[in-house]
Amino acid sequence: MQRQSQYSLVRRILFPYSGEEPLTRKQGLRVIGVWALFFSCGLFLCTLPMALAFMGTTSPLRIGMFLLITFFSEVVIFGLLAWLVVIMNNRSAQFMLQRKAAGTGSTNGGRYGS
Repeated sequence: MQRQSQYSLVRRILFPYSGEEPLTRKQGLRVIGVWALFFSCGLFLCTLPMALAFMGTTSPLRIGMFLLITFFSEVVIFGLLAWLVVIMNNRSAQFMLQRKAAGTGSTNGGRYGS
């Protein structure tokens, strides 16, 4: 019997990892690529009707250049945001692993640190 995933579909697409372990380079690049394309395509589809509305007043070449610049700008912006998410995830995972390793043999402080 196959186990049902605990994450929603959007979560499985955008960040399918638990966050308990640092991401490998390949996993990080996957997250960056998916974020860059997913969000850029969504915003591109929102920009497209507005660009087509100006089709009668502006040349198609100018509209095409506008759409290309918009798309690649979005790819860069969301790629950088995803890169920041990967860095923060890896730092958090490293911190949790260090805390777990240090806390296994220690009995000082209890739950509230007293």
